[in-house]
Amino acid sequence: MPHGQHASTTYANELCDPELYQQGNPEDLWRRMHSAALVHEGTYEGRRFHAVLSHPLISQVLKNTREYSSERGMRLDQNPAATSAAAGKMLIITDPPRHGRIRRIVNSVFTPRMVSRLEQNMRATAAAAVDRAIEEGECDFTTVAARLPLSVICDMLGVPPEDWDFMLDRTMVAFGSDQADEFAMAEAHADILSYYEDLVRRRRREPGEDVVTALVNGVIDGTGLTDEEIYLNCDGLISGGNETTRHATIGGLLALIQNPGQWAMLRDDPGLLPGAVQEVLRFTSPAMHVLRTAVVATEIGEYALRPGDPVALWLAAGNRDPEVFADPDRFDITRHPNPHVAFAAGPHYCLGSALATSELTVVFEELLRRVSGAELTGLPRRTRSILIRGYDSVPVRLAAA
Repeated sequence: MPHGQHASTTYANELCDPELYQQGNPEDLWRRMHSAALVHEGTYEGRRFHAVLSHPLISQVLKNTREYSSERGMRLDQNPAATSAAAGKMLIITDPPRHGRIRRIVNSVFTPRMVSRLEQNMRATAAAAVDRAIEEGECDFTTVAARLPLSVICDMLGVPPEDWDFMLDRTMVAFGSDQADEFAMAEAHADILSYYEDLVRRRRREPGEDVVTALVNGVIDGTGLTDEEIYLNCDGLISGGNETTRHATIGGLLALIQNPGQWAMLRDDPGLLPGAVQEVLRFTSPAMHVLRTAVVATEIGEYALRPGDPVALWLAAGNRDPEVFADPDRFDITRHPNPHVAFAAGPHYCLGSALATSELTVVFEELLRRVSGAELTGLPRRTRSILIRGYDSVPVRLAAA
C-alpha cells in the first residue's frame, strides 16, 4: 500500500472542492499534500483518479504522450459528451501527430508583420485601459485586466476592432465562474459560435492575415479542416487566450499591492520586469489543473495505473513544490531559476505563451509608468472553480504617477 494512502484520498477529494478556491486556503492543503505523498488517490463524481502535485512528475507526464492521452478530456469537471465530440478536432484535446499539424496551421500566421501589429495593439490597449482606470478613481480591476488579452486574441483571430466590445461582453459571460447564470452562459456561447460562423464565411470571401483565414485554408493530410474544427479551435483560442492572461494580470497586481517592497523594487529597477512576469505566472498559476488519461498500464510514483485511469496534474501546486522552489509561498520577483509549469510542458506547451508573456510585460510596464500606487478599496472575491484560479472582483484605486 502506498505511503499515506488513506490521508491521500481525503486530500485529493478536498482538492476538488470549488469552495476551497473561493473561501478556503488551497496553499495550506497543497503544503500538506506535498509533505504526505507525491501522488494522491481520490474520487471525483464517483470516478477514481490520481492527483499529481510533484513538479517533476507533472513535467514527466506532460511530456509522455505515448502513455498518456489528452483526447479523453483536459479537466476533471468536463462534460463527457462535449469532450467526445471535440476530441481529435480541438487543439487542446488532440494527441500527436494531429495536434502538431493543427498547431502548425495556427502558428503560420505569426509573421513579423503580424507580431508587430499585435504588439502595437497591446501597447495602445493597455495604456488606454490603465488611463481609464485612473480616471475612474475606483474600479474593478478584473474589468481592466480583461481588455488586453481579449483585444489581442480578437486581433489574432481576425475579429475587427468594432466588434471587440461585443466579444468582451460575450466571453465574460460565456466563460464566467460557475456562479453565473447557466442560461446566460449558454446564450452568450451561442452568440460567440454564431459570430465565428459569420467570420468564417467572411474570411472565405476576404482572406486576411489572421488565424481564422489560416484555419479556413488549412490542410492536414490532404484534407481541409471542417467548419466544426474551425469553430472549436476558435473557441479554444479565445477561452485559453483570455482566461490565463486576465487572471495572471489580476493576481499579479494583487501580489504587488500585498507586497509593497516588491512593487518599490520593481519601480526602482524596471530591468527586473522579465523575472517579475515569470514570478507572476508561477505565483498566480491561473490554469490550476490539466487532465491526462493513461492509455497503457503504467506507474506514477508508487501507484500502478490501468488504461483509462485519469490523472489530474495540479499545475498550481506543482508551482509551489518545495523540492523545486525555495520558500514557494513567497512572491519574489528576483526568483531565479523559475522553472514554473504555468504554461504546462511537452507538446501541449501553451500555444500562446509568448503572447501571454508579452501582454503581461506590456500591462505591467504601463502600470509602472502611469501609476504611483495602488490600493484595495474592498475585499477581492475569488472565483469558485477547480479549473481557473482567479478573481471575480478586485476593487482597487490606482493613483496617477
